[in-house]
Amino acid sequence: MKYIKISFLALVTLVTTSCNSKNKKVEKKAIEPITQTNQDLSKYETAYFASGCFWCVEAIFESVKGVKEVVSGYSGGTEKNPTYKQVSYGKTTHAEAVKVYYDPKVISFNDLVKVYFGSHDPTTVDGQGPDMGKQYRSIAFYKNENEKKSIESYMAKIKASKIYSKPLATQVVKFTKFYDAEDYHQDFEKNNPNQSYIKAVSVPRLKRFQKSYPELLKKDAHH
Repeated sequence: MKYIKISFLALVTLVTTSCNSKNKKVEKKAIEPITQTNQDLSKYETAYFASGCFWCVEAIFESVKGVKEVVSGYSGGTEKNPTYKQVSYGKTTHAEAVKVYYDPKVISFNDLVKVYFGSHDPTTVDGQGPDMGKQYRSIAFYKNENEKKSIESYMAKIKASKIYSKPLATQVVKFTKFYDAEDYHQDFEKNNPNQSYIKAVSVPRLKRFQKSYPELLKKDAHH
């Protein structure tokens, strides 16, 4: 895999910078979101992934060719209508996740799986980077058997490559329900470029992905 792991020293310096709502400055200083026009997304396929803070994951998939829209939200749990405060404090069984609308004529589900595993460390148990807890766990959701086989096949290739010394922690879960996150979380990285977590964690993570997978990016996606 081309994913570049964050060093232990980097994690130490980032430990006080978190996507968690315990950092009250996140909500108070959030810039008002850019109003988006209503889009007809009915012709696009959807895919669902969770790999840490959804601000980071949304920005990564937004930069991928063939992806029309990405929505931050919550999935993988049983509680109805969860809120950011509930999920980020670990008070639900949900994880922060994204819903990806994509054009299968431009990019395949297999390639989205490649993006997913290439943009985070799938060996981290219950967390990613400075964000720890089951709400930040790694989950690849599938809607049908073909998607499940695609995910499992890619995971088998990763294991065979022996690029990681630790076992994969990614859960392969049948998709059931996705809840949109609050409006101010949508396009959070784009709308809040000077927010501390975005500068210290999200943008560097996006740049690492973009550097490793230039062939999968939109022409104007380079940061």
